[in-house]
Amino acid sequence: MLKEILSISGKPGLYKLISNTSNALIVESLLDGKRFPAYSNAKIISLEDISIYTEDEDMPLKEVFKRIYKKEEGKPTINHKEASNVITNYIESVVPEYDADRVYVSDMRKMIQWYNLLLDKNMLNLEEEEEKKEEEK
Repeated sequence: MLKEILSISGKPGLYKLISNTSNALIVESLLDGKRFPAYSNAKIISLEDISIYTEDEDMPLKEVFKRIYKKEEGKPTINHKEASNVITNYIESVVPEYDADRVYVSDMRKMIQWYNLLLDKNMLNLEEEEEKKEEEK
């Protein structure tokens, strides 16, 4: 689900991987649908590879999204532009074991913004993944 969704440092929003060329990735913005090349000098990371710090071990972003999805019953969550204490309290309610010293409010805002964006674009297929896991058992 999150392998083809990318975050590009210095650019707002998220991007869908469209194609690979020899020296760049062709990406499409989830915000405005515009396509452009993203070159290797830009810091590009797949959401699949992102995790947050917790008291025990790092938690994949996918797990955080699943918890938000479950808490919100598949609906959008709070706005990422809420006050810092509102954002912190919300993430604390979803991931109580997060490491407060290493997870910044700016990171929390991104997680919330990304969750709402993916949900809005119907790209958050968490239930399908659960069904696949059940079928594999």
